[in-house]
Amino acid sequence: MIDKKEAALSSIIAAVFLTTMKFVVGILTFSLGIISEAIHSLLDLLAAMITYFSVSMSDKPADREHQYGHGKIENLSAFLESVLLVITCAWIVYEAVNRLLTNESSVTVTVWSYAVVIVSMVIDFSRSRRLFKVAKRDNSQALEADAIHFSTDILSSGVVLLGLICAHFGYYKADAISAIGVAIIVLFISYRLGKSAIDVLLDRVPDGLTEKVETKLKSNTDIVSFHDLKIRVAGPDTFVKVNVHIGHHLDLAAAHDICDKIEKDICAMIPKCEIIVHAEPV
Repeated sequence: MIDKKEAALSSIIAAVFLTTMKFVVGILTFSLGIISEAIHSLLDLLAAMITYFSVSMSDKPADREHQYGHGKIENLSAFLESVLLVITCAWIVYEAVNRLLTNESSVTVTVWSYAVVIVSMVIDFSRSRRLFKVAKRDNSQALEADAIHFSTDILSSGVVLLGLICAHFGYYKADAISAIGVAIIVLFISYRLGKSAIDVLLDRVPDGLTEKVETKLKSNTDIVSFHDLKIRVAGPDTFVKVNVHIGHHLDLAAAHDICDKIEKDICAMIPKCEIIVHAEPV
């Protein structure tokens, strides 16, 4: 079974190969669409390296200085990836608009132009599927960000492929227009990615999670009531704290058993969850 570090390392290897291939073909064919994809892949490489570092750090156990562990470094990694994508978009749009306004050199469409785009789409599809699978299994936002990153590459490569086909039939401005299409796709995805990362960094509770925990607590007949439910997410880890009211006639052992059952029920519902239950007699 592939682990998080192996998945992140495979992304680095794939990004190095694709970046080199796209730059070579893009420069030889004067295709802004392919060169923009190469710049995008270069940012992918940097993002993959950040992801590899973050997943390596996030699994380190909690210590005196980081009492909730190091999980949030994955969320910071996802935010940095979104920033890199926005920078990429700005450069692509600038170059594309400049080429449209100045009517710079035409694109040379060759079999290599098509080959590099099709090969990159196949590789991106394969690695995004792998990353999504590992991200879902390990609840890793950093790997999910990487997977989203490479999923957008499939769409953007498709736009470039369309531009090459149009250029083949003499409509050379289609290459610059397709580059703008790449930027629009990437900008939309980077916004969603950045917002998701910021939500976690600001301790926003994932949609529906509070309601799920409340429903589980209400279903426990040993609890009279509960209050001060607090949930925070750090990378793949979730931390829950809650105060529960139980009957005052119960002894310490019975109170402990009730709290232990609450912990097991919630941990079974939320992967990689740490929970603190404080019992109060009523």
